[in-house]
Amino acid sequence: MSILHDLAATIEARKGADPDSSWTAKLLAKGPEKCAEKFGEEAIEAIIEATKGDQAKLTAEAADVLYHLLVMLAARDVALEDVLAELARRQGISGIAEKAARPKG
Repeated sequence: MSILHDLAATIEARKGADPDSSWTAKLLAKGPEKCAEKFGEEAIEAIIEATKGDQAKLTAEAADVLYHLLVMLAARDVALEDVLAELARRQGISGIAEKAARPKG
């Protein structure tokens, strides 16, 4: 998991960088909505590769999805640690039971 922590830290460090010098800074400068849009595009590309069955292309797209997820989270000031804590909270709980316990709405 340390590579995700390293990547999240790099993304945080790029928040104040010059958008002309960093793709991450350029995405963040466009705002949370654009970051979410880009994440969605990458997720769709990963889905397409998953249906094709090419492991190398799916691996590359999955890496793009993880990167853009972290950028999207950073754009809304959601820390990777908070997401990991939520996953830890859910560990050992049936997915069906966890979903049923969520607030409706």
